[in-house]
Amino acid sequence: MIRCFKTTDLAAVLHIWLDTNVKTHSFIPAEYWTDHYDLVKQMLPQAEVYVYEQDKQITGFVGLMEHEIAGIFVTDTFQSKGVGKQLLDYAKERKQSLTLHVYQKNRRAVQFYLREQFHIQSEETDSSTGEREYVMKWN
Repeated sequence: MIRCFKTTDLAAVLHIWLDTNVKTHSFIPAEYWTDHYDLVKQMLPQAEVYVYEQDKQITGFVGLMEHEIAGIFVTDTFQSKGVGKQLLDYAKERKQSLTLHVYQKNRRAVQFYLREQFHIQSEETDSSTGEREYVMKWN
């Protein structure tokens, strides 16, 4: 089931955020993510966040800022089981268009978004990591 984020979800959501980023972005030092943990902890409650909950356990979430997907994160044991797609479809139902930034080296995510009718709008370098990323859009 997908539902709105509650403040009591913060610890579980942060755990998923950190664990998924470290595992998915092996090309970025893990310290980058741990150094940004407190900032994300402050910003998450300000975003529009929806969590995927199964058997009273949060297994994924999507964070939105206006029409931008800040991220879709799914625990590794639930990846490739439709959770990310359900979260994305949920966001699409609420927005007329969506944009996002995705690292080019995160090929699995790039392919996921292309499959879900996102189109590459531009390429740029993430100033905080130095990594190349795509700006993608769906409408």
